[in-house]
Amino acid sequence: MPVKARINARLGWILLVGAVVGTLAGCGSLDGASRRLATVVTPYKIDIVQGNFVSREQVEALKPGQSRQQVREILGTPLVTSLFHSNRWEYVFTLKKPSAELQTRKLTVFFEGDVLARSEGDEMPSEAEFVASLDGGRTGKGKVPVLEATQDQLARYPARKAETPAEKAADAAPQELVPARYPPLEAPGR
Repeated sequence: MPVKARINARLGWILLVGAVVGTLAGCGSLDGASRRLATVVTPYKIDIVQGNFVSREQVEALKPGQSRQQVREILGTPLVTSLFHSNRWEYVFTLKKPSAELQTRKLTVFFEGDVLARSEGDEMPSEAEFVASLDGGRTGKGKVPVLEATQDQLARYPARKAETPAEKAADAAPQELVPARYPPLEAPGR
């Protein structure tokens, strides 16, 4: 092999080894950069809400002697009903936030026949407290502004006039139905 060819072959090997070493060194710094980027960028994690939320106001509205239908209207459909314990309904609520531990609240209502006897369970938050806990400081304020209007602003919107009994009767009377016309289902000429 001529001398010039050997020099070119050695130079080629040196360049190849240099390229491999440079690539491996670059991978190490790329790995470090990707780790730094991963600590800055975090994925969005949602709050997981399951079950029936029961507020303090709803629990306060329960009174012994109410029917099952009244209890259902106040609290909603129970999460758990048992065939073996038809005299009680279970309301269970869980809230899992990525940055906090699992919150679980339970309420059990007991019936005697079809009448509410008593309720027992965890202390429930008010609706305002629950909404504030869902916000979690993301919006910064957490408070709803008070909506107020001056008399001048209210004057721009005139009050509705009361309808007379004749107008109410005219509105309630059935209107004559106009038959609808639809295009033919098939094209003409078939």
